[in-house]
Amino acid sequence: PQGEAMDHVGGYALCLDMTARDVQDECKKKGHPWTLAKAFDCSCPVSDFIPKGRVPDPQRLTLWLKVNGQLRQRGSTSHMIFPVPFLVHYISRIIRLEEGDLILTGTPAGVSAVQEHDELQAGIDDLITMQFTVAGNSPSYSQ
Repeated sequence: PQGEAMDHVGGYALCLDMTARDVQDECKKKGHPWTLAKAFDCSCPVSDFIPKGRVPDPQRLTLWLKVNGQLRQRGSTSHMIFPVPFLVHYISRIIRLEEGDLILTGTPAGVSAVQEHDELQAGIDDLITMQFTVAGNSPSYSQ
């Protein structure tokens, strides 16, 4: 039941679900699946684990992303379309969730392109930050 969904949550992580838009556009034009645009090396950096006890209310977190020191995204989980307990309950009715599985829930407004060598810093206020440099060699699509 949805009321028990949070009993099955062990904690949280910050994830950046990157998309190679150029590859996605090519796939769309050819009527092909977008898999190559979503599943490439380093396409989804994941932060360290945040134990559930450190997050009193997952619906009241502020997420942010800076690119080369400039704020690109900032938003609150209170603006999510579906609350976390609903998502866990709904997904678990369709897919067996197991310990260590991650559920990625979306992103605040402000999605935009990044370039090779850009410095990205992301965080959840008062909980965690992560930083990395955008690597080159996005997948090529020639089929």
